[in-house]
Amino acid sequence: MKNLSDAAEKLDCEDSLARFRDEFHITLNDDGTEQVYFCGHSLGLQPKAAAKSVQEELDAWRKLAVRGHFEGEAPWMDLNAKLCQGLAELTGAQPAELVVMNTLTVNLHLMMVSFFRPQGKRRKILLERHAFPSDRYAVESQLLFHGLDPAECLVELAPDSGRHGVSESSVENWLDTHGEEIALVLWPGIQYISGQFFDLSRLTAAAHRAGAMIGFDLAHAIGNVPLSLHDSGCDFAAWCHYKYLNAGPGAIAGCFVHQRHHGGDMPRFNGWWGNDRESRFRMEPRFAPAAGAAAWQLSTPPVLSMAPLKASLSIFQAAGTGALRQKSKRMSAYLVDGIESGLDDVLEVLTPADPDRRGCQLSLRVRSGRHQGQQLFRYLVEHGILTDWREPDVIRVAPTPLYNRFADCYALLQNINDWGNLQATTDSPARQST
Repeated sequence: MKNLSDAAEKLDCEDSLARFRDEFHITLNDDGTEQVYFCGHSLGLQPKAAAKSVQEELDAWRKLAVRGHFEGEAPWMDLNAKLCQGLAELTGAQPAELVVMNTLTVNLHLMMVSFFRPQGKRRKILLERHAFPSDRYAVESQLLFHGLDPAECLVELAPDSGRHGVSESSVENWLDTHGEEIALVLWPGIQYISGQFFDLSRLTAAAHRAGAMIGFDLAHAIGNVPLSLHDSGCDFAAWCHYKYLNAGPGAIAGCFVHQRHHGGDMPRFNGWWGNDRESRFRMEPRFAPAAGAAAWQLSTPPVLSMAPLKASLSIFQAAGTGALRQKSKRMSAYLVDGIESGLDDVLEVLTPADPDRRGCQLSLRVRSGRHQGQQLFRYLVEHGILTDWREPDVIRVAPTPLYNRFADCYALLQNINDWGNLQATTDSPARQST
C-alpha cells in the first residue's frame, strides 16, 4: 500500500482544486477527527456560505417583508433566473430552458403531464429495469391515472446478458423493434446502483427515431458529469440539488424543457407563478404562460430553500466544470487501480471501466456476499469512513472533487485492506493476506 500512499500525497500536492475543501463543513467523527465522507451521491456536504446565504434572505424578509419580492440587493422575483444562469453551464442548457422548482418526483409528474400523451397503440413507457424506485412509482401511477394497466404498459429493459448495465445499443435495438408502442422513454442520466453514465444524445436520437418522447432523471448526474441537454435534443429532464449540488436535505429541485416545446399549446398543469411575469400580479383569470421552462412553475418559490443552492453554485462557478471533471476522473481511476491491483479478491467494480462512462461514483460488489459486506461497511464506519450500503452486496463510494482528497481515497483502500487481513486471520474466505 506504500506506493498508493505516496501517489495520494503527490496527487494532493498537485491538486489545483484543493482549496475548495475549505469551503465546506467536513463532518466529524465521535472523537473529533474529520470523517472521510464518500456520500456526496446521497447528500452533499454543507457549504460554509450556505448559512450566510440563508441569513441574507432572512434579513431581507425581516427588513423588507413583502417588498423583498421587488426591492433590496437581490429581489426574490429575480432569484430563479439567477440560479438558472448558474445552472446553465452545469446542464449545457440555455437559461430559458431551465427552472428551479418543487422536488424531483413532483417535477417528473409535471413533466409526464406534458410529455406522456398516450394515443392508440403508442401508450407505453420504457424504463430501465433497475430505475430508482420513485421513478417507477411515478410512472406506474401515471399509467393508472390514464386508465392503463402497468402490467402491460410499463416496459422495463433489463441489463445486457453478462453485464451490470444496459448498453445504448440494446436500447436502440429494442426501440427499433418495438418503438411504435412507446409514448415515452424515461431514463437515468447515471444509473444510481451501478454508476453507469449513459450517452444522452444517443438515447435521445433512438427515442425520436421511434416517434417517442424522452426525458432523463439526472439526480446522480447533475454536478457530477458534463451535460449537454440542449444539444442532446432530449425533451425534458429533472433532477434534485441535494446530492452533488450541496443544497441541503430535501432541497428544491430543477427541470429542463427543450426550447422547441416552449410556447404553443403544450399541455401542462398551470399555476400562478408560471404566468407571465409582466401580468402575474394583475390577477387575471386567463393564464398567460411565462417564456420558456418557467411556465411550468406552479407556486411562489421557496426562497429560503433556494439560498443554499445559490451558495453552492458560486463554488462550482469558481472551480470550473472542466477542472472538476478532470479531478473526478483522476480520483476514480486512483480508486479503481488500487482495488484492481490489490483488493480485487475482496471487491468487484460494477461501474463501467471507461472513465467517460462513469462519474465520481464507484459501485463495489463485495465478493463474499451480503453478510460480510455489511461487516465491511460497519468496519469502515467504525474507522471514520462513511460510504453507502445497497442491498444485497454493494458498497457505493463517491470521491467528490470539491471536498474529497486523494488521501481520503487512500484511507478507504487501506482500511479495506486491513479488514481483509483481519478476515484472513480468522480463516475467512473473503480474502487471503496480501
